Amino acid sequence: MKKDIHPKYEKVIATCACGHSFETRSTKAEIKMEICSNCHPFFTGKQKLVDTAGMVDKFTRRYAGQKKAAAETTPETSSEN
Repeated sequence: MKKDIHPKYEKVIATCACGHSFETRSTKAEIKMEICSNCHPFFTGKQKLVDTAGMVDKFTRRYAGQKKAAAETTPETSSEN
């Protein structure tokens, strides 16, 4: 291997948005993350929505109107015998 071409691989502290932190090794000086194993729904069994810029609310508002409009246009069945 050539000398002095590889980045330094040092111990760093990885910190999650929930406040959990742990020590690991990386070439970066510090690691900040949004979701870790303490708050991820797969590991905790709890559902948690990570809403980026109101996208979930925007989706529900958009399709709530379409669902309402579809219910209004559906013809009612009548018995004409």
